[in-house]
Amino acid sequence: MRRVFVAGSINMDVVATADRHPRLGETVAGRAMLYFPGGKGANQAVAATKLGAATTLIGRVGNDAFGRDLRTFLAAQDIDLAFVLDTPEAHTGTAIITVANADNTIVVIPGANALVSAADVTMALPARGDVAVSQFEIPLPATGAFFKHARAVGATTILNPAPALPFDRELLDLVDILILNETELGLLARTELRDSDDHTRFIEAARSVQSGTDKSICVTLGKRGVVALVDGEPLIIPGRTVKALDATGAGDCFVGAVAAQLASGQPIRDAFGYANIAASICVQRMGAARSMPAASEVEASLHPPLEREGRRE
Repeated sequence: MRRVFVAGSINMDVVATADRHPRLGETVAGRAMLYFPGGKGANQAVAATKLGAATTLIGRVGNDAFGRDLRTFLAAQDIDLAFVLDTPEAHTGTAIITVANADNTIVVIPGANALVSAADVTMALPARGDVAVSQFEIPLPATGAFFKHARAVGATTILNPAPALPFDRELLDLVDILILNETELGLLARTELRDSDDHTRFIEAARSVQSGTDKSICVTLGKRGVVALVDGEPLIIPGRTVKALDATGAGDCFVGAVAAQLASGQPIRDAFGYANIAASICVQRMGAARSMPAASEVEASLHPPLEREGRRE
């Protein structure tokens, strides 16, 4: 079993729940105010470790109450925090989230995440066969330095380019596996995509940014499932019908699950299918990091009781 290294954001998510989202300039009554550990880096690290991977998180928190609470939570998940730095000059990253009818809006205030540097992300020492994961909630130069560092030792790199930002070909060339949604793919492919589009549109857009068949591109489409290019060939994984409660951490759950599966030596096609199931469990709970499923829960969905009984007979 290889190790997963995640360089990324660490936030406290402040969540307001309501019956519906306010229109521009409107005030609506909310139902509850909740506080959840989050940030794409932390979420992905929690998902990877809960699904069986030894995981190291690299990032920054402020020297404040949110930072201390996040350290306590992440340490309880058995995540290696040796490369999470305290940053007295900045507050801990915070996300303001509104959840209504299982859909969410998010405003992120980066805080200490904006100070993650190339020096920070190259302190950790991945080895050949390890998996290096990053996103766009830390500065792009830090993400690029992290992937160069990982590639130099033969680690597999996974980029989740979220939130959607323009980035150059040099960074894309350092990526082995690109995991993104339709909005992020549309920005990268310079075309407008909707999650309701035909699968062929996503395949065409993915081909337009694929620099070689050795790079896998995976488009997550929520309840519609997953469309991917693996070894240059299309892969379609149907969505699962579940009662969604909060989609906040679903994409991060998917990324962390893929990383954990690859670290355990599973083929990438199987990793995408496994991650699709993990994300469908995640959306049935409130919160981001706290909603990540355990490996036993995904296994139970892969092999329901009747199927397990049938195999024993």
